[in-house]
Amino acid sequence: METFKNHTFAICAYKESEYLEECIKSLLKQTIESNIIITTSTPNRFIQDIANKYNINLYINTGKSGIGEDWNFAVSQCSTDYVTIAHQDDIYESTYLEQIEKYIKKYKDVVIAFTKYKEIKNGTIIPLTKNLKIKEFMLLPFKIFKGSKFVKRFVLSFGNFICCPSVTLNTKILGHNPYKTELKCNLDWDSWVDFTQYKGKYVYISKYLMCHRIHESSETSSLIENNIRLEEDLYMFKKFWPTWIADFLCSKYKNAVKSNKI
Repeated sequence: METFKNHTFAICAYKESEYLEECIKSLLKQTIESNIIITTSTPNRFIQDIANKYNINLYINTGKSGIGEDWNFAVSQCSTDYVTIAHQDDIYESTYLEQIEKYIKKYKDVVIAFTKYKEIKNGTIIPLTKNLKIKEFMLLPFKIFKGSKFVKRFVLSFGNFICCPSVTLNTKILGHNPYKTELKCNLDWDSWVDFTQYKGKYVYISKYLMCHRIHESSETSSLIENNIRLEEDLYMFKKFWPTWIADFLCSKYKNAVKSNKI
């Protein structure tokens, strides 16, 4: 089997997720072998036993904890130039890394590479929602204008269309502490905007190469329920638009948020 030695899947594990092992299995089934680690800020016997079962190194974050801090900790434990933060509830198609490596080799200045994705609800991959179809449409400019700062910011000014767990980071450009941590829910959107300051390409691979799980106990569902997501959506829109336009976009965005509810 071919090996991509300069890449790491860093799985961020939290408490006792019933889906963690399924995520690990999907990474072990990749057509190209890579490095895999697990990181956590909530160490427990459950996570340790799974790490031992699959002979995966486990790193414990004893410093400040939070979504962004945990992601940055995970990246900091990787010695490779390319890192994918794998969310414990999600699963990856076997050719995910094969496609990522293909485009990294093709474009030497990749800042981030990301893919299409499908959603899993109640254990089943569901048909594409209107929300996902809109996201795919909005990402089309990246197929042509991969390196344009204007296009990157213009696309992101209308919403967060990049699926965080589908993203592979180039730490040669972004460093090992890449994620912004001021926000709780939209820290990935905030980070994609921040990354536009760097020269290089946002490579969009228009293939369904992972599945994102929607469930009641996920952090995203909790943040939506507490309206934190909508508050942060408005904050992000105001980075680009006058208040009245930001309010309008945010009102439309509410309908998309509904699709993340069970």
